[in-house]
Amino acid sequence: MTHSTVSTAEAPADRLPISALLALAMTGFVCIVTETLPAGLLPQISAGLDVSASLAGQTVTAYALGAVLAAIPLTIATRGWRRRNVLLLTIVGFLVFNTITALSSNFWLTLVARFFAGVATGLAWSLLAGYARRMVQPHQQGRAMAIAMVGTPIALSLGVPLGSWLGSAVGWRSAFGVISVLTLVLIVWVLARVPDFPGQTGRDRMALRKVFTTPGVRPVLATVMAWMLAHNILYTYIAPFVAQAGLLDRVDVVLLVFGIGALAGIGLTGRLVERHLRSTVLVCLATFCLVSLSFVWLTSVPAAVYVGVAVWGLTFGGAATLLQTALADAAGDGADVALSMNVVAWNGVIAGGGVLGGILLDRWGAYTFPWALAALLAIGFVIVAASRTHGFRPGARTHVVAH
Repeated sequence: MTHSTVSTAEAPADRLPISALLALAMTGFVCIVTETLPAGLLPQISAGLDVSASLAGQTVTAYALGAVLAAIPLTIATRGWRRRNVLLLTIVGFLVFNTITALSSNFWLTLVARFFAGVATGLAWSLLAGYARRMVQPHQQGRAMAIAMVGTPIALSLGVPLGSWLGSAVGWRSAFGVISVLTLVLIVWVLARVPDFPGQTGRDRMALRKVFTTPGVRPVLATVMAWMLAHNILYTYIAPFVAQAGLLDRVDVVLLVFGIGALAGIGLTGRLVERHLRSTVLVCLATFCLVSLSFVWLTSVPAAVYVGVAVWGLTFGGAATLLQTALADAAGDGADVALSMNVVAWNGVIAGGGVLGGILLDRWGAYTFPWALAALLAIGFVIVAASRTHGFRPGARTHVVAH
């Protein structure tokens, strides 16, 4: 591992660069809202573009496809670029392609714009975690990533419902227009507050295969897939699942409860990730597994569903911070490439959750979800438990240095 330090001016030993980290969090917020906004506005988009609801739904598919296809090659291609230039490139991508989406009256143009917005997301997610780590001293990296990742649960709990409400109130195009305005603000914020760093020199760059075979990288990626596949089955089909408890007309409240739990999870993770990363991951997986099993018997009890969803959110809130920290630690100087693999894995299981959850729902019903979730989470738990030497090491991680 190459040992490098961050200057005291850029990362004071005892003070986190909160404004710069929140700019990264805002970037993540824009990523999530841009991705998920069409899901709450499908009828309006369908009518506005004069296509069926199923075709309008492909705007989400095109976005995910762009992220999956672009994350690894773009990350490799831009490794030598200065980091702030890459960050600004992704934000400008959101500005351009969300603006096209807001103005387009042609379905195919909209689909292309959504694809390239996904491309911007793929590059952004592979960049954010490593960027946050480089802003701070080694012993602050976990807390810095917790702040940089806080945009995700905020977007899931508040951004998407607000965007959907705005789209319903003043039109779906206006919702995308608001996101474009936010990206303009974000560009100014990044230029004013986010420090720049050099890219990797040729001798520091690790080949894709070498990064993938680095000890610890594959167990972390496997954990990402097992954990997030379980999460996405439930999150994607939360409406039919909570309908079993008579909460179909309260899905917005259920998701708000999940979001509040996730925000609390982010806060706890920031306190635990430096010294207890491994044990926190194990506790989160075990707790989510137990909640899933409780749903086998309590899925028709509204109060139990609300409590279970809150605990599920609590275990999910810090997942991005925990898993990306573990992955970057394991990958060393190949962290950016490893994190681009994480983008592919994460977006792949979003699609996988939709497919697998749909099969379970159509063939056997939503009451089978808890068993599938528990099985996937148990697999993740076993992988983490077996990865003591590499991937999920016990004890404090304060010895890890910035890349």
